[in-house]
Amino acid sequence: MAKLTLSVDSLVVSRAKQYAKQRGISISEMVEVYLAAIAEPASAAAMNAPILNKVRGVLKHADIDEHRKHLAAKYR
Repeated sequence: MAKLTLSVDSLVVSRAKQYAKQRGISISEMVEVYLAAIAEPASAAAMNAPILNKVRGVLKHADIDEHRKHLAAKYR
């Protein structure tokens, strides 16, 4: 694993430490996850967005025709 030295505003560091502590992760892990996310191609990064991870699979059994009817009625 490579070591990286960064210069960051002390207020940002303080807030980041609080954020990390609340989530039970390290600053190093936060930075690694962030750097990995921005290093991925845009489409792959978008597919791994936290909001998408939360809703992925929710519409697995949805009826597409029912949804189309709903949209048609909504936007008449």
